[in-house]
Amino acid sequence: MGRVTERRKVIRIRDGAVNTRPDTLVAEEPLEIRLNGKPLAITMRTPGDDFALAAGFLVSEGVLGAAEELQNIVYCAGATVDGSNSYNVVDVTTAPGVVIPDITLERNVYTTSSCGLCGKASLDAVRTTARWPVDDTAGDTTPPVRLEPELLARLPDRLRAAQRVFDRTGGLHAAALFTEEGELVDVREDVGRHNAVDKLVGRALQNGTLPLSRTVLLVSGRASFELAQKAVMAGIPVLAAVSAPSSLAVDLAAETGLTLVGFLRGSNMNVYAGEHRIALRAEAAQG
Repeated sequence: MGRVTERRKVIRIRDGAVNTRPDTLVAEEPLEIRLNGKPLAITMRTPGDDFALAAGFLVSEGVLGAAEELQNIVYCAGATVDGSNSYNVVDVTTAPGVVIPDITLERNVYTTSSCGLCGKASLDAVRTTARWPVDDTAGDTTPPVRLEPELLARLPDRLRAAQRVFDRTGGLHAAALFTEEGELVDVREDVGRHNAVDKLVGRALQNGTLPLSRTVLLVSGRASFELAQKAVMAGIPVLAAVSAPSSLAVDLAAETGLTLVGFLRGSNMNVYAGEHRIALRAEAAQG
């Protein structure tokens, strides 16, 4: 199986001095995901947690929503011409009776790149396939998630402290789940932010903890439509990013009730949607 990191020779130039040394790089390899024996998608990922990645991807596609709907995930033996196992092809088998939605090429385009479709079609696709509303209450007795800005401000440092591979490579994105009290639940790293989120969601599916209705998802980098979609499909009420959101991510958040926070850096942040979950000072909210 591929490793998370690999070593390559690099020529370093520091203040005019030149030397050659090995450098640690994050590994990137393709992963083909098959569904009940049929090819479905290929993603470039950092090897590791491949089964969770495949499961999480299928949650975001609307195929899976509960652990009992997943029968098995295996690496495909004989995936190469010489019959060896590359550990870069996984086959997901659903449980008997699970209805597979019509995953067309158009649907795959929107989930993997957010390109090629108009905004309305993308928003409609999420709305019609989401299993759970973005709802953090359980009847009238459970209060909604409400977060202090100071708590959100502490989360990026907690995510950074948990990034073990990033310390060695500087080349990985990360996604983390936190409780509403700010406790770290899980963190995954990958060359792609969307893969890191899929690994989190897939592990939750395998553990039987979907929907993630009282959690905060924090991602490194920007918040694309695709990441907002994955949060909605997993029932996550709050998505925060250290960089900017896209316009379509904001539109999706506003339509579904997702709280979307961007530019989360230190005590500064922008709340783009779902501000009812953020404990804003009245004078600041009115300003």
